Order: sequence, then structure tokens, then C-alpha cells
Amino acid sequence: MNSGPGRVLVAVYILFAIAATSRAGLQIATKFHEAPVAYLLSAFAAVIYIVATVGLARGDRIGRRTAIVCCTVELVGVLAVGALSLLDPALFPDDTVWSDFGGGYGYIPLVLPVLGLLWLRRTRSAVTA
Repeated sequence: MNSGPGRVLVAVYILFAIAATSRAGLQIATKFHEAPVAYLLSAFAAVIYIVATVGLARGDRIGRRTAIVCCTVELVGVLAVGALSLLDPALFPDDTVWSDFGGGYGYIPLVLPVLGLLWLRRTRSAVTA
């Protein structure tokens, strides 16, 4: 994880952890009553980004397992919330990080877990050896 692409991946996860945490914190503090499910979902996404960042940065066996779980949850979340937000927009009166497959963030939330899982798979032998 300490090589070029791994560092870039961790940096992007740090950025998303900060962005999602800030957004969710502001939404929950100022207008929680308007869309509690959407804002709590954004807070959950923020937690996933934070834990994934720590797991990716550690890069050891436990960190990798943690990151795999987080990336998988993130991918399932962005696909499920993305599909639901398009099929029934009334479920999410305001956007979450994962709404519209992460369209509000340039679809990076859709691509990021795939890149994370591919990176973890590619670097698997370096940790197990």
C-alpha cells in the first residue's frame, strides 16, 4: 500500500472521508428533520470511508480484510442507494453521498470501491508472501 497507486488510493479515501463526514455533519446539525434517512446514510458512508482509509493505510492482513469489507459494503451501498434513488426518488428527499450512483461527486463513489478491491487483489501476494 505504500507505493504510488496505493498512496493515491489512500489519499482519495481520505478526501472522501473528510467530504462525507463534513457533509453529513452539517446536514444532521442543520436540517436533520428534512431527510433523516438520507443524512444518516451519508453519515454511514462517511464511517465506511474512514474505516476503509485506515484499513488501506495499514496494509497489513487485518487492515486489508477491513478494507475489503468496507469496499464491498461501499460498492453494495452505492449500487443499492443509486438504484433506489432513481427508481423511487421519494425515498431520499435529499441526496446522499451514494444517490444517483455518486453522481453528486462525479461518480467517484461508484468507481472508488472497485479500484480499492482491484488494488487489494493486486497487492494480495505482497502481504501473504
